[in-house]
Amino acid sequence: MYTGLVNRLRHAVETLTPGYFAFVMATGIISIGMKFENFPTLSFLLLVLCAAAYITLLGLTAWRLVAYRSAITADFLDPARAFGFFTFVAGTNVLGVRLGMEGNYTPTAVLLVVSGLAWLLLGYVIPWTAAFGRAERPLVATANGTWFIWVVASQTVAIAAATIEPVFETGRRELALLAVMSWSVGVLLYVVTAMIVTLRLMQYKFGPEDLTPAYWVAMGALAVTVLAGARIVEMADAPTVAVTRGLVAGLAVVFWAFATWLIPALVAAGWWRHVVRRVPLRYDATLWSMVFPLGMYAVAGIYLGEADHLPIVASIGSGALWIAFCVWLVVAAAMAFHVVRTVVVRHR
Repeated sequence: MYTGLVNRLRHAVETLTPGYFAFVMATGIISIGMKFENFPTLSFLLLVLCAAAYITLLGLTAWRLVAYRSAITADFLDPARAFGFFTFVAGTNVLGVRLGMEGNYTPTAVLLVVSGLAWLLLGYVIPWTAAFGRAERPLVATANGTWFIWVVASQTVAIAAATIEPVFETGRRELALLAVMSWSVGVLLYVVTAMIVTLRLMQYKFGPEDLTPAYWVAMGALAVTVLAGARIVEMADAPTVAVTRGLVAGLAVVFWAFATWLIPALVAAGWWRHVVRRVPLRYDATLWSMVFPLGMYAVAGIYLGEADHLPIVASIGSGALWIAFCVWLVVAAAMAFHVVRTVVVRHR
């Protein structure tokens, strides 16, 4: 029995999707939202779970790197999975920002350094290994919703930098530059990624089995861009902030409107996939890539509504937060059942 458990655990580590840090992202962003909405106990419990999940996933990833390096190499070469590595960047920053809300800004800064370096490294490595380095062509045929996680990672770097910029006396101009630069890169990456994914949908065979929950990241990337923009607008005057504040503030509202417009389309796509075309709805790690966008949309609405004095936007965000939390509960329960069924007990 013990040997069987160890073998199942090893198999789970070997096949661990690089996008599992989306669980950290989803848990952390809902914790942030609950903090905004004055539910400190629930927010703190989610923070503890977020931190525990982050540490656990770091350990599992390190184990996988040592024992199953070929599996990680295969992930880097797979366009359907490679961009999931950017969830590490985003998860690191979401946890860091949430810790900063407790006054722990040093961990926020440390995690920003880690995530920033990972963002730069992965930003050059993954597009080459997963896309341009492949012999198969055309490139557009390999695009999918996970590619938007690159955008999310860029914007979380901006949010983390904007979070600690008012706190530290030294390096404030550099943090402002980093925030504006990563936000701008994220905006341009969204435009490019959206064009590539749209061409994929229009020019190549696309069935209900291809419409995974990861396509919700297209909306989440817009929402995180809104939140990052709102945080940049609130930063103290610095050369890069002063010349971009009006542009960033205006685009934040535009992106929020477009994210809102996308939600009914994504819901309809899910209905078509599971109800009309009868694709079974079962647990998959990509479901966390749906939960995070819901939570991020809620937090972005709450923050933008308060920062720009738009009470209706804040109210929409508050309502969306509880929807996101309910979805989080369902997916968390499904994940727990999945782990027990496939790892803890023998599945026949």
